Amino acid sequence: MKNGWILIIFIVLGVFSLSIHSEEATLFSDASNKDEILESSYISSDVKMPGIREKVSFEGYEIVAKSTEENISLYAKKMEDLESQYRDFKIDFKGETYSRPFWMNVTNPTYAPEIFYEDINKDQKKELIIILTLGYGTGALLEEVYVYRYTNGLIDVLVDDPIAIINKNVKTKLTTEKAEIRIGDKEYKIDLAPLQINPTNLFEEIAFGGVIKYEVKDQQLTATLPAQITAAGYLGEIVIVYEFRDKMYQAKTIEFQPSELLKKRVE
Repeated sequence: MKNGWILIIFIVLGVFSLSIHSEEATLFSDASNKDEILESSYISSDVKMPGIREKVSFEGYEIVAKSTEENISLYAKKMEDLESQYRDFKIDFKGETYSRPFWMNVTNPTYAPEIFYEDINKDQKKELIIILTLGYGTGALLEEVYVYRYTNGLIDVLVDDPIAIINKNVKTKLTTEKAEIRIGDKEYKIDLAPLQINPTNLFEEIAFGGVIKYEVKDQQLTATLPAQITAAGYLGEIVIVYEFRDKMYQAKTIEFQPSELLKKRVE
């Protein structure tokens, strides 16, 4: 009987030992698999995460703009059904690629997209500014601007619409004899009588928006909009200088600059 109990004890110990070794083997296998999973995950995220260098095909695309000092290029496709337009843009920003499929620009090289890489908000860091031309014609030019800051990738920063800025801050009045423009406390009165404008050609009010021109000057973003009174007649230009405020670019200054022809007629 005693020998029987001894045999039972040895069997139980043997099963317990096998169980322990089995668990150790399982743990070792799990740890090995975990390393493989971590390594696989790292490689996968390195390819797919936005802002990471990745292999991107530019087949069928043209370089439409390039920074002369920085490794920044803009690619686009010429539309088959509308060869006067580029669409489906890609930004190659220092080896990182960002798609902008709904951007547009005319194909006329005179109005090619413009790239600027400058500090325009005085934070000691450069911003990427891209200016596109949507359309042009006799007395007409329509541009739009995009501004990006870089924080682990390009981040779009809102730019206040210049037409909205004018509607909020500029008051005008127009007759056959005189045009008036008021910006804040400053008022400009322009004598139109010597011009002898045919009343049928005169607009009901001073118009803005036929031309919208963006520029980067002295590390500042500006928008210029002529003040139009006839189909081909302008009083001068409203110039908006932007500043970065409340997480967006807003008007810092708004100034009316009369045309050379009318400078002497401004009161």
